[in-house]
Amino acid sequence: MPEPRIRKSATLVETIYHEGGPAPDTPLRRAACMTVIANPFAGRYVEEIEGFMKDLEPLGKEMAQHCIDALGGDASVVEGYGKGAIVGTNGELEHGALWHVPGGYAMRDKIAESMAIVPSTKKVGAPGARLDVPVTHTNASYVRSHFDAMEVGLSDAPKADEILLVLVMTTGPRIHARVGGLKAKDVAGKDGLR
Repeated sequence: MPEPRIRKSATLVETIYHEGGPAPDTPLRRAACMTVIANPFAGRYVEEIEGFMKDLEPLGKEMAQHCIDALGGDASVVEGYGKGAIVGTNGELEHGALWHVPGGYAMRDKIAESMAIVPSTKKVGAPGARLDVPVTHTNASYVRSHFDAMEVGLSDAPKADEILLVLVMTTGPRIHARVGGLKAKDVAGKDGLR
């Protein structure tokens, strides 16, 4: 399989001080690392594409570190994560699914308490398409306070023969989370759920 050919990358960092209610002691920070690569399968059906996941692993590790660096460089502050992909119009949805393993495991390898599966989304879209990347708690998917999403996109990507790959990390729950459920402080950390 070919190595990923990168056209551009971008990192977006949000700092949320409040959402209309009282400001917390520590603002919520969210980072999204986006990388635009050439789609080696664009324009044709290719049966065997699975090998490209291995080629994407170094990029996944690099992007995960960029997210951590954007949040201050300390992986221990990361409490939420998610991933996604937008495939250009000459590709197919399955090409975005290639990001599941290299994107997800790259984050889990860098975050000590990360038993939870990394939520994901993908779609086919034109340049400027937006993607709501789902986010859950890194160690327990049932922590409701961390059910979140971060909207991302780039004005000139993905072009028809490209894929926009995304990783997202957050430093905590939604800023005014108050809908009950399992609390982050009560996570057992044994099964990725509770």
